[in-house]
Amino acid sequence: MEANLLNVLVCPVCKSKLNYKKGDEELICKSDKIAFPIRDGIPIMLESEARALDGTN
Repeated sequence: MEANLLNVLVCPVCKSKLNYKKGDEELICKSDKIAFPIRDGIPIMLESEARALDGTN
């Protein structure tokens, strides 16, 4: 994931900054406790595609 892209992407739900989790290929919103997948290098920024975090992330 390119640093330039990470600097402009925000959570589509709350507009918070996202954190990149390289090992899982996800963008994490700590405010909403959800993770957006990255597939083939493309962030999928749809709320319907996000998964809820269980508190251990």
